[in-house]
Amino acid sequence: MEKVFMHTCCAPCSVACISELRQEGIEPVSFWYNPNIHPTTEYRMRRNTLMDYAQSVGMELIRKEEYGLRRFIEGVYPEWDNRCGFCYGIRLDETARTAAEMGFHAFTTTLLISPYQKHDLIREIGEKTAEKYGLTFLYRDFRPHFREGQDRARELGLYMQKYCGCIFSEEERYAKKKKHMEQKN
Repeated sequence: MEKVFMHTCCAPCSVACISELRQEGIEPVSFWYNPNIHPTTEYRMRRNTLMDYAQSVGMELIRKEEYGLRRFIEGVYPEWDNRCGFCYGIRLDETARTAAEMGFHAFTTTLLISPYQKHDLIREIGEKTAEKYGLTFLYRDFRPHFREGQDRARELGLYMQKYCGCIFSEEERYAKKKKHMEQKN
């Protein structure tokens, strides 16, 4: 069975990706590298949930631990509104570098399942990064399977996060919630 190195942002997003790849005869090897996730309690909860889930589905998991609040803030300052490109870039670059070092020929990411992510930007960064390391970026539009994956994750009792991961996405979540509450009153 062909193997692919799969950057994994969280267990719930991985559910449908794993299923789809395995149906294609591709075995994902999960890679945890998410220095964008804040605060540390959220980082640990997502990591631990992925560790448990990977074990339950018999998927190999490689972890690179880096809680990178300072590096992340430095990387997005002062372009707060363009932070996603930096965020995708650091994670996909480390994924591709590690994949090349480990002898993989291709990599992908579970970010491609989310309808909330900037899909075209992920693809563009993934392809450029693959070229840099002499790899193939295994592009898949997993978005049609997003809801079924999320439903399955809920059935399994996986921790379901409420925001993308960075401190700014959490801030936006609360700002939207506040605005919604103000509009109701």
